[in-house]
Amino acid sequence: MSRQALEIAGVLVLAAGVVASGIWIVEVEHRSRQLFIENEALNRELDRLQTDWGRLQIEQGTYATHPRIEALVRQRLDLTVPSGDQLVVVTEPPHSQ
Repeated sequence: MSRQALEIAGVLVLAAGVVASGIWIVEVEHRSRQLFIENEALNRELDRLQTDWGRLQIEQGTYATHPRIEALVRQRLDLTVPSGDQLVVVTEPPHSQ
């Protein structure tokens, strides 16, 4: 092979390498953008879920308050505070030694 043919072959190999690396770079950039978009969507979902979690914790705290539970008991079970003559005080007998 002549020197000129070797130079042309070398240039063609280098050109193919440049084209291949260019295509690879475009593919990597595209994948990077896709992952960034997916990451942003997941971050938005995380923010929404954290907001919902906070709201549910507040709601649970509201439902577990003593006045609310007492009101539900009065309403559903028809319970009332006993009058004075309905109260019975039980005391422990004194211990003899």
